[in-house]
Amino acid sequence: MGKRKDRKGVKRIPVKGFVVSSPDGESNHSHKLYITSWDGRPVHVHPFAGTTSFDVGHDHQYAGMTEPAPSGVPHVHAYYAHTSFDDGHSHIIKGTTGPAIDLPGGGHVHHFEGYTTVNGRTPHTHMYRGTTGSEDSFL
Repeated sequence: MGKRKDRKGVKRIPVKGFVVSSPDGESNHSHKLYITSWDGRPVHVHPFAGTTSFDVGHDHQYAGMTEPAPSGVPHVHAYYAHTSFDDGHSHIIKGTTGPAIDLPGGGHVHHFEGYTTVNGRTPHTHMYRGTTGSEDSFL
C-alpha cells in the first residue's frame, strides 16, 4: 500500500479502523474511531502510570493508555488521564510524549512530563513525569 494523490494532487494515506457508536437510548449519542493501521502499518499504544508531585499536602495517582500511533516509524503519542480523587478534588494530565526510545531487547518506550490542570480548595497544580511501558499492539 502506498500513498496516493487525490484529484487535487493531495497525498492520501490509507487508514484502516472501525467506529463504535454509543447505544441509541443515550441522550449524548457519540462515536469513537479506533484506527488499526496507518499507511499499511499496524498502530500501537503504551500504558503509562505514576504519582504526581507532593504539593499543598497531597499527591495524586494516574494511569492510562496513550493514543495510537503507527509502528516502525518515528512517532510520538498523545496522552490524557484523570488523576485520583485526593483531598477533595482531581486533576487532568494531558500532553504529547517524547520520541520513541529503543529498548535493547526490542520494542520502545517514551518519556512524558508536564503539569496538571489547576484545581483544589487552594488552587494548585502538580508536576508529573515518567516513562511509558513498552508498546502494545492496538488490535
